[in-house]
Amino acid sequence: MAEMQEYWRWTEYDWHSPEIEWRRGKRIAAGIDVGSVSSQALVLVDGQIFAFSNLRTGSNSPDSAHKAINGALKDTGMELSNIKYTVGTGYGRVNVPFANRAITEIACHARGANFMAGPKIRTVLDMGGQDCKAIHCDERGKVSNFLMNDKCAAGTGRGMEVMADLLSIPIKDIGDLSYQVDQEPQPVSSTCVVFAKSERVSLLLGRIGVEDQFFITGGIAKNPGVVKRLEKELGIQAVKSKYDSQIAGALGAALFADTLLQKGA
Repeated sequence: MAEMQEYWRWTEYDWHSPEIEWRRGKRIAAGIDVGSVSSQALVLVDGQIFAFSNLRTGSNSPDSAHKAINGALKDTGMELSNIKYTVGTGYGRVNVPFANRAITEIACHARGANFMAGPKIRTVLDMGGQDCKAIHCDERGKVSNFLMNDKCAAGTGRGMEVMADLLSIPIKDIGDLSYQVDQEPQPVSSTCVVFAKSERVSLLLGRIGVEDQFFITGGIAKNPGVVKRLEKELGIQAVKSKYDSQIAGALGAALFADTLLQKGA
């Protein structure tokens, strides 16, 4: 019998730098972002990105954390014991067994976005698996204000997965295919539909205020259908980065870990 295709399943992956000699590093720090849908682990060596992984979160947060860090360390020769400081973040941040400290995903996404997109970024939109957060930060990536919408799953990572299965369309194709509609749907009112995403997010950003440069983090940032409609709604283009926006939380956590390591925390 042919195996049934899982349209919702997105690509899991890991990466490490072939150029960084981690054994010569003085500081090795890690960030673990255990989210509602996906988990990422990222390792810094002397402040440089050395390795990371992006996996689906399982039913057990501690197991997901271990799988994420093991994925990041695969084929590197580095072991968990070589990491000197680890910060956990995300929904499962208090359940990362090997973390030295837990820090909120709001602070970590702002810090990660600052690293990815530069110090001019003042507004960060984290579009995650089950909610959406609009964040204001300063030139150092420190949070000054935020708003969160977790009342509706439309257009979030999990909502997109469900829609992919219902439509029998691979999740990676949904964004591009959304441009084939003859007419955009009517603005959402009280009805929960996947097309509510861009309107709901623009309302959230409207409340907190958007400056000239803003950056999108989280898995939904990879969906061009959502991102381009949001940019059109706001009249502003999101800043692009060479980094995968889905690792922003883990990167921010690792940056906090590196700072705490330097302070001897």
